Amino acid sequence: MANKAIEITDANFDEIINSDKPVLVDFWAEWCGPCRMVGPIVEELAGEYEGKAVVGKVDVDANPNTSAKFGIRSIPTLLVFKNGEVVDKQVGAVPKNVLSQKLESQLA
Repeated sequence: MANKAIEITDANFDEIINSDKPVLVDFWAEWCGPCRMVGPIVEELAGEYEGKAVVGKVDVDANPNTSAKFGIRSIPTLLVFKNGEVVDKQVGAVPKNVLSQKLESQLA
């Protein structure tokens, strides 16, 4: 079975984003309609980029500190990290190819 997106919390956030691979983080909430559209895409990317990138999700309601730290005001917001730094950002629901391109550009 394909890899699933990692559940990222306030507690494990720093450890996960400091990976030696690019990290895609989906900030979402259960009640957010567009987040439910992006969720399956994020799960697919987790499988497709297994071993090449880290893909995770932060529930903004359960993890307010991480959301506040990055000024997440609208969801879904997807951040791409490289070496622990934000290198790309996407606010709102977008097609899968847009997110794939963001990850691909960090793999080079």
